[in-house]
Amino acid sequence: MKPKYIKNIVRLALAEDIGKGDITTNNLIPRNSRSQARLVAKADGVLCGVNLAREVFKTLSTKVLFKTLINDGQKVRQGDIIADITGPTRVLLSGERVAINLLSFLSGIATQTKAFVDKIKPYKANILDTRKTTPLLRHLERYAVRTAGGVNHRFNLNDMVMIKDNHRVACEGQTMVKVIDNLKNKTKHKIVVEVDTLSQLRDILHSRADIILLDNMTPQQIVKVVKIRNQEKSPILLEASGGITLKNVKKYAATGVERISIGALTHSRQVLDISMEFMLNP
Repeated sequence: MKPKYIKNIVRLALAEDIGKGDITTNNLIPRNSRSQARLVAKADGVLCGVNLAREVFKTLSTKVLFKTLINDGQKVRQGDIIADITGPTRVLLSGERVAINLLSFLSGIATQTKAFVDKIKPYKANILDTRKTTPLLRHLERYAVRTAGGVNHRFNLNDMVMIKDNHRVACEGQTMVKVIDNLKNKTKHKIVVEVDTLSQLRDILHSRADIILLDNMTPQQIVKVVKIRNQEKSPILLEASGGITLKNVKKYAATGVERISIGALTHSRQVLDISMEFMLNP
């Protein structure tokens, strides 16, 4: 992620949380007080967002020393110390919640993504995210997916042509092959076409589409799709999507698809429990 983006997100988050000032801390803690604290993992998982946590405290004060002990993408165990922080006590207290929120939130996505990535080894399929993200936080969530070994799908509607079922209805009267040909003449972007039946698949298997998205098909159905694609020697990539969980993702990967997109990476993740613990004053 670009440093400017991180700074903007952190500033907005701090403005939201602190408001006009931390009245508890500012009325309780002397200005010249200094403290030392640690960010500690309270559960096992994959870490993501350390740079954002650092930026939170650095934004509040240049007098903060933030020592990272575990980096993004690394596994953490319950009790592991993620970072040591030394600085003005007021800053540590006022920045605590925003730093932990960002770190826990992104580590939750990274932990979930890593679980899916590990589950399908040694199959060749990539685990992809979707656009089912938190509004305005898509950059952060996609970063967490990448950190854990996942692959990003299209960022927005301008990144890739994606013909879904409602597009098919809206284009009624036109064959999909013709629709795809027209699009290829208008744009250089990759074209993904969603199908949910073998009939729809056969109609576009030799079209100019780049990827066929197999929507809500069972692993057994997808095995047939992969066999047809391979027999027909079509260069089109296949992507499984819909209803995929940790319990069944290995079955989908075993079908031979190249891509598996999972909305749950971002829309159904749990945060990773992380806390900040104060030490004796330095």
